[in-house]
Amino acid sequence: MLFGLFRRRTRDAEHKVYCEIVAQARQPVFYTDFHVPDSVDGRFDMIVAHAVLYFRRMRGEGKSVSEFTQNVFDLFFLDMDASLREMGVSDTRVPKKVKVMGEAFYGRADAYIPAIESKNVEELAEALGRNIYPDAPEPVAQKRLAYYMLEAAESLEGQTVEALMNGSIVWSDPEKFKALPV
Repeated sequence: MLFGLFRRRTRDAEHKVYCEIVAQARQPVFYTDFHVPDSVDGRFDMIVAHAVLYFRRMRGEGKSVSEFTQNVFDLFFLDMDASLREMGVSDTRVPKKVKVMGEAFYGRADAYIPAIESKNVEELAEALGRNIYPDAPEPVAQKRLAYYMLEAAESLEGQTVEALMNGSIVWSDPEKFKALPV
């Protein structure tokens, strides 16, 4: 019993889930056909969009799920911290940048979740435009991305918590939205 207190808890399942979120966010179709800027900011925004979808689905599922998703969230920001350091951001600036990223995450979640829950394509497309395409609006791409996110949210709703916690996430295929008439 006492030795269990000193055992390091592995976060393999949380890491797998985080990797699945990132892998989906890095699908090339987002950066080609959806015109998401292939930049640090564009990639961050796509990870945030998919993380918001995942965390939205998992909320309200009980204490152990809440702890699990908090660990996934923590991994997300540990990865952001490591990425900033890799890019050469000074040690004194990293915490400030991570704080700004955290605020950006919550701001985007506050904009995306109500639109997802009301299935409001226009509202979601507008929010995506403000965040992902701030310098050069892409109305058609924004709307296609909004349709993708709404279907992804619906798809996640149909998956079990157990599957979503072990990293067996089945994301919607963004390819089918790349030529969607709007």
